[in-house]
Amino acid sequence: MRILRRILPFLIVLALLGAGAFGIWRFLEDYRIDPDKVYVEGNRHYSDEQIREIVMEGPLGDNSWYLSHKYRDMKITDVPFVASITVSILSRDAIRITVYEKALAGYVTSLDQYIYFDKDGIVVESSTVKTPGIPQVTGLAIYSMELGKPLTEDTSLYTRTLDLTKLLDKYSLTVDRIHYHDSGKVTLYFGDVRVALGSETDRLEDKIMLIPEFLKDVGSLKGALDMERYNDKGTYFFKKD
Repeated sequence: MRILRRILPFLIVLALLGAGAFGIWRFLEDYRIDPDKVYVEGNRHYSDEQIREIVMEGPLGDNSWYLSHKYRDMKITDVPFVASITVSILSRDAIRITVYEKALAGYVTSLDQYIYFDKDGIVVESSTVKTPGIPQVTGLAIYSMELGKPLTEDTSLYTRTLDLTKLLDKYSLTVDRIHYHDSGKVTLYFGDVRVALGSETDRLEDKIMLIPEFLKDVGSLKGALDMERYNDKGTYFFKKD
């Protein structure tokens, strides 16, 4: 009886530890993520697989409950181009990873580097990888290419570039290059087609919304579309090279 009294506390502790270990095991198993049920959205610069590797690292990287709490509008500081990441549970074994990338207005090139800048003209990242959907910008008077510093002192160009990028996205247009002339005029490059938008800003969207149909009409032709002055009839002159 004395022996039982002595070992009873030990047996109780052992039982509690066993119950705790079993509870943890059940928790891990119940919320274990099925690799085929990981959905990624919002990513441009990184592939789905790269985002999965970033988010699902570590001992509990396959636990949906843990990841949903770890990445609850989590600010990201060690992954270039990414501002924040959110993980939401679709079911115990399925998650959605939503990536919020930094708002990039455009990029300039230097040697083999792509220098990306944001809506305020601040250099955000330098990379050897070109991000789809972000236009090249030429014609800028470069002030600095250092991270965290303004690319050029003409701050009006940043807002103008971002406005252009948003409108191009709105009408599903992928521009290769945005060029600023010394006169203040701007030209868009779509493959072998140049679109001269001029310097007008008040009717900019009215012009942009017509470009998809114009590009469809010109097909594989090379040349320039003159849209410098707003035409309320929507007719513009195209000159073949």
